Amino acid sequence: MIDAVIDREGAYVNHSVDRGGATCWGITEAVARAQGYGGDMRGLPREEAVSIYRRLYWQRPAYDQVAHRAPAIAAELFDTGVNMGTTTATGFLQRALNALNRSARDYPDVAVDREIGPRTLAALDAFLRARGAGGETVLLRAMEALQGERYIALAERRPSQEAFLYGWLANRIGPD
Repeated sequence: MIDAVIDREGAYVNHSVDRGGATCWGITEAVARAQGYGGDMRGLPREEAVSIYRRLYWQRPAYDQVAHRAPAIAAELFDTGVNMGTTTATGFLQRALNALNRSARDYPDVAVDREIGPRTLAALDAFLRARGAGGETVLLRAMEALQGERYIALAERRPSQEAFLYGWLANRIGPD
């Protein structure tokens, strides 16, 4: 999963309208610096990027715990978290779980606090039990719908981001 993101993101890029600025392997300079990397971004070692992805975008937001229950959901959280931030990705999961709980008949709503905790995991477990084998796919589609809407809203608010919209939709929404 990490390798797929790195391959998609590519090596060094510094696009003039990309709000993330200089990136290498999809890691922004700000994130690299916050994680202790002091070198030129063009030289960020791939292994360092892998380590940053594992720590910040997989373990810290507890997507590894989601993976034990719903691997496709965890993969989507990871990819969305890399692109939009883990709190946004987690918020999509929580919102979708709340919208799909049949007015709290299947499980109680969870606070959209944008953190994976015991209540979010319990809601995910209950959702998967209630909806069976196809549930993970439907939940994934709901999360992707929220992600797609956010991409379009970003492009509408900041026309410079239209430069990235096609790629976001082509590479981050739907089947891999």
